[in-house]
Amino acid sequence: MTSEQPITKAELLAGLRSSAAEVVATMRVLRPETFDQGRYESGWNGRQILAHIASIEWSYPRLLQPPAPAPAPSTSTAAPAARPAGGGGVDAYNARQVEQRASATIEELIEEFERNRAKTIEAVEATDESLFTQPARTAGGASGQLGRVFYNVAVTHVQQHTRDIAGG
Repeated sequence: MTSEQPITKAELLAGLRSSAAEVVATMRVLRPETFDQGRYESGWNGRQILAHIASIEWSYPRLLQPPAPAPAPSTSTAAPAARPAGGGGVDAYNARQVEQRASATIEELIEEFERNRAKTIEAVEATDESLFTQPARTAGGASGQLGRVFYNVAVTHVQQHTRDIAGG
């Protein structure tokens, strides 16, 4: 499979299932102190990276939703309203999600990941194959054919985080 070839629904589902099994198996055999070791991303340790994996999993099915229709052109000559400061973008969102899970146990984070991955798989199964060749863009700025973008964020990204937690 080259980077130019579209990812099929079957390939995406296989990747989602195998990466889920990899995450769960890896997390359950790691020694508890492994999760306390610093890794990266603003000083995150293994436990915080696992919280990130668990927290972002629910968002992947949103990639399958059709984009909102563009707003009607305005006839106003006034400058568009500025987006209010705050939010902080993807990094701030990720930090908030990790913080919300600060008191969760490793097992609770694994279970959250499993529940959310099951919902991701359900959403992909219910999606028409033709959608996976359509253009897509994530909140983090990744763009391309939906199948490839989805695979990169939900499979490859999660696999990399899993290796990082394990210290590999």
